[in-house]
Amino acid sequence: MKILVINGTEIKGCTYNIKESFLDNLRDGNEITEFYLPKDLPHFCCGCKNCFFKGEQFCPHAEYVMPIWKAILNADLLIFASPVYALRTTSQMKALLDHLCVHWMVHRPDERMFKKRAVILTNAIGIFNGGAQKDISTSLSWLGVSHIKKLGIGLLEGVIWDELSNKRKSIIMRKTKNIARKYKRMHPAHKGIKVSVKFAITKMMHQAVAKKEKILSVDNQHWVDKGWIKV
Repeated sequence: MKILVINGTEIKGCTYNIKESFLDNLRDGNEITEFYLPKDLPHFCCGCKNCFFKGEQFCPHAEYVMPIWKAILNADLLIFASPVYALRTTSQMKALLDHLCVHWMVHRPDERMFKKRAVILTNAIGIFNGGAQKDISTSLSWLGVSHIKKLGIGLLEGVIWDELSNKRKSIIMRKTKNIARKYKRMHPAHKGIKVSVKFAITKMMHQAVAKKEKILSVDNQHWVDKGWIKV
């Protein structure tokens, strides 16, 4: 199994240790690739729209974005690990999600995403993990991922890993182990109802727009090339 990890911070603190605890249960026999943000994508989307109008290869940050996207397509299991900042995911994680918007179903989806499984790992000092998880899960759903599991850790005792009690660390590790063991025997996911509905709606939209275009947009040409719509 090929596992891809997107780390929403370079700091090796609570998020890092939670992610490592999760991976410790899946290391045997699996290939693990990791990206650390912002090191592996040091730029925010600048809104130039080159990816939409010309192609993702024309993104000014393509040298950083394309390797991550190719790794996503090549993986069986996607892990997104992020601390909660201001009740949301980190800005560097959001920067990646912004760059990947060109592959949403309203633009140029890739059918390989329909078979992916994803796990979102977050942590906060309290219990409010939902906002950060929603930032990531919304993008994953529009990218075509149906199987998305979430694990939000309430640290409660503090934000420094080494200052957490052994009891708290043990609880966290037990939670990560329980969810990780569900992925020891992997099989491709199926396109769920929510993703199927989104795909059907966007298909009708692209079909209607394509019939009116004298020159197909890059988005609609993609749908024609995939055989999803006809002109």
